[in-house]
Amino acid sequence: MSRSDGRRTDELRELVLDPDFLEQPHGSVLFSQGKTRVLCTASVQEGVPRWLQGKRRGWVTAEYSLLPASTGERTDREASKGKQGGRTIEIQRLIGRALRSVVDFEGLGERTLWLDCDVLQADGGTRCAAISGAFVAARRALDRFGLSRALPGSVAAVSVGMVDGVPLLDLDYSEDSRADVDMNVVMTGDGLLVEVQATAETVPFTRERLDELLDLARGGIDEIAAAQEEAVRAA
Repeated sequence: MSRSDGRRTDELRELVLDPDFLEQPHGSVLFSQGKTRVLCTASVQEGVPRWLQGKRRGWVTAEYSLLPASTGERTDREASKGKQGGRTIEIQRLIGRALRSVVDFEGLGERTLWLDCDVLQADGGTRCAAISGAFVAARRALDRFGLSRALPGSVAAVSVGMVDGVPLLDLDYSEDSRADVDMNVVMTGDGLLVEVQATAETVPFTRERLDELLDLARGGIDEIAAAQEEAVRAA
């Protein structure tokens, strides 16, 4: 099939990772995947939640937000409503779970790693971009404190789906909004699955199709992981 931006069915949108985009955070990256842009920052703080105190282990937690005009039509900030929406809570929990899957909590010590992911512009795949960007920001922050041992593995995420009967990698909004199957895949750098969020929007799909989509996601995540490593090692 012909995609709106001319990509192959197994091709990622252009990746641009700009590490240390901000000066104040311990680690940061502007993660751009096509027109989707997410600013990810990481902060290392002494201390852990009360339920972890004295256990010589650290903690990782994440927050996520869409800027008011990130989707084109302005929406109110959630803070003005007095509470976060269900989608926001679900995504930030996903980011936290994804990063915790590759953290050595004893290596982190009694410290908390805060990950903040703010979507500047949304064109599909924001949660996946946030996870991939959060990893880069986390590594930059931990390296700064000599705590690289606390993040021995890597993690990234990508969307895949079925559009008009064709499996596609890295759906933009125009594809995601009409997908027959929509799937977000979170995977470690060595190919282990962390989370698979899959939904048949119209017609149920087979186990064979699931395996095909997972293989497609693995190829995309390998490419994202290479870009992450380059950004992590940037001077």
